[in-house]
Amino acid sequence: MLRPVASRFALAVLVLSGGLAGAALAQTAAPAADPVVARVSGEAIHRSDVVNFQRQLPPQLQQMPVEALFEPIVERLVAQKLIAAEARKQNLQGEADVKAKLLQMEERVLQEALLNRYLEKAMTDEALHKRFEAYQKEHPGREEIRARHILVANEQAAQSIIADLAKGADFAKIAADRSIDPAGKQSGGDLGFFGKDDMVPEFWTAASALKDGETSKAPVKSQFGWHIIRVEEHRSVSETFEEAREKLASDMSQEVMSSYVEGLIKKAKVERFGLDGKPLPPAAPK
Repeated sequence: MLRPVASRFALAVLVLSGGLAGAALAQTAAPAADPVVARVSGEAIHRSDVVNFQRQLPPQLQQMPVEALFEPIVERLVAQKLIAAEARKQNLQGEADVKAKLLQMEERVLQEALLNRYLEKAMTDEALHKRFEAYQKEHPGREEIRARHILVANEQAAQSIIADLAKGADFAKIAADRSIDPAGKQSGGDLGFFGKDDMVPEFWTAASALKDGETSKAPVKSQFGWHIIRVEEHRSVSETFEEAREKLASDMSQEVMSSYVEGLIKKAKVERFGLDGKPLPPAAPK
């Protein structure tokens, strides 16, 4: 019996989430330590049944500790066993519409099992690494620049600073003393590394034209004022394998499954009919 209010609320969420039917669709192998957590008319419910049930719930419930939902899930599994037993007692499994639905569920489980097994064989680390190599060629690294800047309000002030720098003045000291960019004053004008989308177009165009250690010979005007730019370093930053792995695996799994299913269709004799039951002309080859 569910006494705590939280348990009753959780059970209500489980019922609304469709847990009654969902838990039967994606079972996983039982762990080595898989104790019995309940018995219904002698039929055991295991810890793995609780875990499998939770995996079918909405994401916010999947992320909760299994202990937090243990009691309401067990109650729901008990209810499932009792309802199914009563349905068999009334021989509902022999009715035509129930048979059709059971067949649909069986086919869905078999589809998932077959495709998952095929994916496990195809989705190897070696295959993903090969895909990553091709991905790197198609997606070159993002260009980044580390630069300093001095921001002033007008062109005359900017030209004066450029003249002082040409005489050997210290860029960082001038930035601290004369820049109107508050962040730049504190860091000697150091902006750190940035990409094209991080800066206004005028600034990026000017910075990307400078070599490492080079200072702009003319002030650069933007919506913020007039900049004197010194580039410290260029670099190219690429995604690591681990950063790209999830996307690569998702794309690859879709392609692998599509190819596998297309292969099955090509080998099979498939006849297609319209809504009126009349034969359709053969499909054009893709």
